[in-house]
Parts: sequence; C-alpha cells; structure tokens
Amino acid sequence: MATGEVFTQCRPRHRHQEFLGFLRQIEKSVPDDLDVHLIVDNYCTHKHAKVRSWLAQRPRFHVHYTPTYAPWLNQVERWFGIITQRAIRRGSFSSVKELIAKIEQFVGAYNKTKAPFNWTATAD
Repeated sequence: MATGEVFTQCRPRHRHQEFLGFLRQIEKSVPDDLDVHLIVDNYCTHKHAKVRSWLAQRPRFHVHYTPTYAPWLNQVERWFGIITQRAIRRGSFSSVKELIAKIEQFVGAYNKTKAPFNWTATAD
C-alpha cells in the first residue's frame, strides 16, 4: 500500500494451496529487509492452519484482517474496481487465457506508474 505496487496471480481456484503460492511469490519479490503487511479478508483460505504455520515461520509478515461486512475497507476491492473500469469492462475475451493476458498487461502498465492510493471522503 505504501508504494501502490500490485502483485497478482491468476489461479483457477482459491484454496489455501494457491494462497501459499501467492505468499511465496511475495516473499521472493519483496526485499528481505522490508516487512510485509498483508491486508486480507476473513476468508477461510487466509486462516487455514498451513497458512498460519507458514506465516508463523516468517516474522516479517504481518496479517491484518478487514472487519467482516466491510469490503469497502479492503484495498483489493478498490483494485478490482480499477481494473474492471480500465481494462475488463466492455472487453470481449474468447478465452480465460486471453482475459489473464489482459490482466497481466494491465498490471504491468499500472506498476510502471504506480502510486499509493489516497483515501478521501467528504463529511457527507
């Protein structure tokens, strides 16, 4: 969140095995001297025993759970809105492979000009 950089992985399923694979990607991508703060929802995949064990062995990883019924607090939800608006909506994809390629292309371009999100709201 501090830099606005996005890490993605398109997987056919959303189980603890895939989440562990994603965590391993993050571990390889983030320099060892930096802490990693994961902001996740309360989905059971994120709380699986094998995930908890993996995280317990890596003290630089810090998990923050968004409150139940508060998806608007989740940065990932905002990201889905951006990629939907700018890359996916009104698109026509002949295959999942083509959709994934479009997502990866968008993420690559997005990360070249990345910036942290500025959360603002009016008093109204």
